[in-house]
Amino acid sequence: MARVHIVGAGLAGLSAAVDLCESAEVHLYEAAPQAGGRCRSYFDSTLNMTIDNGNHLLLSGNDSALAYAKKIGGADKLAGPDEADFDFCDLAQGRRWRLRPNAGPLPWWILAPDRRVPGTAGLDYLALIKLLFARRDQKLRPFIGTGDLARDLWDPLFVSALNTDPSEASAFLAGAIVRETFAKGGAACRPLVAVEGLSAAFVDPALAFLRAHGAQVRFGAKLRGLEFSADRVVALDFDGEKIRLDADDRVILAVTAPIAATLIPGLDAPHEFRAIVNAHFAYPAPQNLPLLTGVIGGASEWLFGFKDRLSVTISAAERFLATPREELAEQIWAEVQAVAEFSAPLPVWQIIKEKRATFAATPAQDKLRPGPATKWRNLRLAGDWTQTGLPATIEGAIRSGVSAAKSG
Repeated sequence: MARVHIVGAGLAGLSAAVDLCESAEVHLYEAAPQAGGRCRSYFDSTLNMTIDNGNHLLLSGNDSALAYAKKIGGADKLAGPDEADFDFCDLAQGRRWRLRPNAGPLPWWILAPDRRVPGTAGLDYLALIKLLFARRDQKLRPFIGTGDLARDLWDPLFVSALNTDPSEASAFLAGAIVRETFAKGGAACRPLVAVEGLSAAFVDPALAFLRAHGAQVRFGAKLRGLEFSADRVVALDFDGEKIRLDADDRVILAVTAPIAATLIPGLDAPHEFRAIVNAHFAYPAPQNLPLLTGVIGGASEWLFGFKDRLSVTISAAERFLATPREELAEQIWAEVQAVAEFSAPLPVWQIIKEKRATFAATPAQDKLRPGPATKWRNLRLAGDWTQTGLPATIEGAIRSGVSAAKSG
């Protein structure tokens, strides 16, 4: 049986390993003491509970992610409404509404005032159609404009999906999101959240699946270098321990773009990144609070109502990196109370600032993304930063792993 060495146990590496472990001898290496990369859960001693290192939202049209979750047995850990349903709260104007696309691909919902943003007309939503034909060199802002609908809907949706401000974000990548979700109708737009944590849905079941199929998983294994000869990788160097590869061995490098660039000579890869800030409060969600609420007119962008905590995500969050954590916690907590309509003192909290959360989803950075193949015939690349046709998302990471596995 052929051996495949997969370096990196984030979702890209895990999905490659899951795809291959029934047909190959899989060896999975991870530098950290745990799997999951940026998509994992951990026990936070400040909050005295398990939280995710970043809140993540899936949509029911994320076919690769859902197929992966189903295969490993984690799909039942994802929860959401039975239909596409997004609650919004405008803090600045004191308005609330629900966006409710209908299930089928014919978008009659844009003609129903109670299903769209208040004060908008059906024709206002045709920007989505234009995005389907966007070129790779075009930016998003000219497609969605700067009016009320951009403020109330397009900006929140696309900033969270691209983690990049629309003024510089890729219209092509935004169009890819539309093509796989809204263009297919509400049945592909149901929001799904890992209510028991990202590890419970995507990481722990994957590790159990891999071990059940004989895969070897090794933590604390930091790859220091690749040894090349002619058109092949012939050895892996883990902190001085060199693993020699047989003639039919394959390697999938599923590490971050900066690490890949240090390991592979001449690799073009994204080198600009954008931040995400997450805030967690040890306060159970009020019973009337939806699982997910879009927040307009404040620092907060999405409020997650978990049974044991309230969590907020802010994408493209460079403007908050210098803000003191205590100040940011107080500001976000005030917004949380306004959205959830209750009053309470600031509870125990945690602020997580991830400066390099994703690559910048600009046309220039998208152009630098490599595909899975390399000039070495037994080396493939995986990661949400590779050319998946999507921005840096869970769906993109998992899709990249499958592509790398199948391209060998």
